Amino acid sequence: MNHYKHAPQMGMLSFARDLPNICSLAGLLCALLGIYFAILQNFPAAVIGMIWAVLFDWGDGIIARKIKGRTDAHKEFGGQLDSLIDMISFGICPAVFLLSYGNFNPWFLPGAFVIVATSGIRLSYFNVFGLVDDGTYMGLALDNNVIVFAFIFLFESFFTPAVFSIIIYILFLTMSGFNLAPVKTPKFAGKWVYILTLYTVALTLVYGWILMGLA
Repeated sequence: MNHYKHAPQMGMLSFARDLPNICSLAGLLCALLGIYFAILQNFPAAVIGMIWAVLFDWGDGIIARKIKGRTDAHKEFGGQLDSLIDMISFGICPAVFLLSYGNFNPWFLPGAFVIVATSGIRLSYFNVFGLVDDGTYMGLALDNNVIVFAFIFLFESFFTPAVFSIIIYILFLTMSGFNLAPVKTPKFAGKWVYILTLYTVALTLVYGWILMGLA
């Protein structure tokens, strides 16, 4: 439904120039790089892209709340754009990663489907019902999946690829269950963004060091 059908039609690129949306698009670029490197089976580089996508996802909301005078149209457009990008960053990207790590074996297709389907269901639910209250989600937020996964993947070298593929398969399925579970989880905001920034930079350095070792 078009809530602005009686308002002057705005050009699409006018929304793309909005600073929070630029931040969202930067996150989309990181997710795209995550997909690209996952397909190439350069998994450390893929994880770097995935975790930066989370940081930009947090950043767009922070920027949007600090900017005064944004129109309702810009706010709604930003919300829709953020949700669509989340589908790619936290649904498509992890699914491609799982498939690629499993060498695109058909047995990994059900897991990839669960990841994508979970993302679609959760984001649709959130778009309709929103937060339980100002600081509480229903179910685990999708970005938390990547935060946990990026840490777990540090231990990949301790296992054979066959064993670790099963570990991350189970991990993604378990997190998908928490994403859809009827349990209340906190929304990390405020000072948590500084912790996420440090976490992202630290993991980038660690995975960068791993990449140099592989070169």
